[in-house]
Amino acid sequence: MTSTQQRAELQRQIWQIANEVRGSVDGWDFKQYVLGTLFYRFISENFANYIEGGDESIDYAGLSDEIITDDIKDDAIKTKGYFIYPSQLFANIAADANNNENLNTDLAAIFSAIESSANGYPSEVDIKGLFADFDTTSNRLGNTVKDKNMRLAAVLKGVSGLTFGEFADNQIDLFGDAYEFLISNYAANAGKSGGEFFTPQHVSKLIAQLAMHKQEKVNKIYDPACGSGSLLLQAKKHFDAHIIEEGFWGQEINHTTYNLARMNMFLHNINYDKFNIMLGNTLTEPHFADDKPFDAIVSNPPYSVKWIGSDDPTLINDERFAPAGVLAPKSKADFAFVLHALNYLSSKGRAAIVCFPGIFYRGGAEKKIRQYLVDNNYVETVISLAPNLFFGTSIAVNILVLSKHKTDTKTQFIDASQLFKKATNNNLLTDKHIEQIMALFDRKDDVAYLAQCAEHQTITDNDYNLSVSAYVEAEDTREVIDIAQLNAELKTTVTNIDKLRRDIDAIVAEIEGDAA
Repeated sequence: MTSTQQRAELQRQIWQIANEVRGSVDGWDFKQYVLGTLFYRFISENFANYIEGGDESIDYAGLSDEIITDDIKDDAIKTKGYFIYPSQLFANIAADANNNENLNTDLAAIFSAIESSANGYPSEVDIKGLFADFDTTSNRLGNTVKDKNMRLAAVLKGVSGLTFGEFADNQIDLFGDAYEFLISNYAANAGKSGGEFFTPQHVSKLIAQLAMHKQEKVNKIYDPACGSGSLLLQAKKHFDAHIIEEGFWGQEINHTTYNLARMNMFLHNINYDKFNIMLGNTLTEPHFADDKPFDAIVSNPPYSVKWIGSDDPTLINDERFAPAGVLAPKSKADFAFVLHALNYLSSKGRAAIVCFPGIFYRGGAEKKIRQYLVDNNYVETVISLAPNLFFGTSIAVNILVLSKHKTDTKTQFIDASQLFKKATNNNLLTDKHIEQIMALFDRKDDVAYLAQCAEHQTITDNDYNLSVSAYVEAEDTREVIDIAQLNAELKTTVTNIDKLRRDIDAIVAEIEGDAA
C-alpha cells in the first residue's frame, strides 16, 4: 500500500469512528480519545514485541499475568520505561470491548497501572499523566455507563481496524497524520485555536532542515514551545537517529499538548531516555538552563501572546533578556521567545523560529531588540512564507534563522511568498518548494525577486527594519505597455474615427438632400 493510499484509508477509518460517537463527543474532545487509543495500541504492540524478542513461538498477549516475575517486570521498566501485563494489552481489551460491562473502569485502571508502573524509576516523569486526557468516566461519552462503554468500544474497535501491520513498518507517520487530519477538520468547528500549537508537517520539514543545515551531528535538538512535538520529530525524520546524539528536548505550557508531545515521542519509537519534555511557562519558568546550550533549536511559538514582561522587574536582569537591554512588550511576547532561544543556542548551532511579521518592522522595544540582534550579528536569514500555510490563521508568517557562527556581517532575506501549492483548506509547501528555499539559504546568492543579502550598514540605514519586502524587490507581473506603439495605435484609431464621421456626415447630407 502506498503512502497516499495509507493516508486516505487512515482518514476514511477515522471518519468512520467519528460517526460512531457523533452526537455525544464534539470533534475537539473526540480527538483526545482517538489519539489516546492510538497511543494505547502502539505501546501495547511495542511492548509485546520487546518481550517476544522476535521469537515467533512466544505470544505475549496469550500468556497469563501470573507467569510475570518481578525480575522480568523490573528489567522491562528499566528498558522501556513502563510495564503492561498481557491482560492489559490493547488487543485483549479491544477483542472483548463490546461485551465488557466494566469497560470504562477497566480502561481507567489499566491506564493508571501503566503510569504507576514507572514510579520510582528514571522514566517516572516521562510516563506520569500520559493518559490524563483520556477520561473514560467523562459524561462527554454519555450519561450512563452503558453509553460510555458503547462509545469507548466503538473507538477501540475502530483503532483496532487500522490494518497497516506493525506501526513501525508504516510508510506514513500514523500518529502525526491522524493528529493533522483531526485538528484540520475540527479546529475551526470547535472554536479552538489549534494553529497556535500545531505546525503542519510540510512547514516543520523546512524549519528542521534550516536548523540542522550542514550539521553532521548535533548534541540535542530543542523546542521551547513544542506543542505536540511535530517540529522535533521532523528533525528525526530528516536525519539518521545517530546524528542527534542526546535526543529531543522541549517545553510546553498547555497540559493537553504536553501529554500529546510525550505520546508522540513514544509513538515514533523514541525511548524515554532520549527525550525530555517538560510542562510549564517557558518565559517565566524555563527548564533546561543547566542542560544548554543546544546545537539545533526549532520553534513555532504563539504569535503576539501576552506575558508579564515589565510587570516583573526581575526579568530585565534575566540572562536571556538582559543583553538586549529591554524586554519584549507585555502585549507581544514574540521577541521574548526569540531571545530565550538565542540564549539556549550553542556557538555552532542554528535556531529556526516561526515569527509574526509585525515584529520585524514595529518600533519601540521591538526595534531595540532587532538592533541588538543585528549589531551582534546573530541574524542569518529572514524568510517570508506564503499565506494560509497554518491551521487556524491565514497570516503569511516569517521564519527567523539565528546563528552564532556567521562568517560575515551580511543578513540574508528570502521572499518565498509565491512558493506554495493551493489546497482545499490551506496552502502547502511541496518538497520542490522546500528544496528551492534551502538552495537559496545555502548559497546566499542574490537572486532577483527571491533573495538579497544586505550589509550591516544597509540595515542600520533602514532603521533596523528586517522585513523581507524592504530588501527583496517584488516582481512586477503587470503587462508591459509600449507607449510609442500605443500612441501609434491611438493615432490610427482617431484617423479611422474621423474618416467614419466624414462618411456618416456625407450619408446624412445625401439623405437630407433627397428629402428636400
